[in-house]
Amino acid sequence: MKFRIFLKSYNNDLISEACKELGNILLKHDCNLVGVVALPMRIKKFCVLRSPHVDKDSREHFELRLYKRFFDVEIISPQIMDILLRAELPSGVCCSLKILEK
Repeated sequence: MKFRIFLKSYNNDLISEACKELGNILLKHDCNLVGVVALPMRIKKFCVLRSPHVDKDSREHFELRLYKRFFDVEIISPQIMDILLRAELPSGVCCSLKILEK
C-alpha cells in the first residue's frame, strides 16, 4: 500500500524533528520511503490598530507562518501501519494520512 503523510506546523524546528522521527521509524522497519518534500511556507499577515479611538497611524503588524511537509511511504505489512499510528509526534505538529494506492 502507498500512503502520503502530510505534516503541518507553525514551528519549523518541530516539523523537522517530526519528519526525522517518522523517517527513522519507517526506515527501521524496511519501508520504501520517498524523501521529505517541503511545500511553500504560507504567511498570513495582520495589521491591527493600537488604539481604537485615536492615532490611526500607530499600528501593530503580526504574521503567522505555516510550514508544510509531506513524504510518500510504501508499506508491505499492516503491522507497520499500527506502529506508525502509535508514533508520538511533538506537540504542535498536525499529521494527516492519505491512501494513494492499494
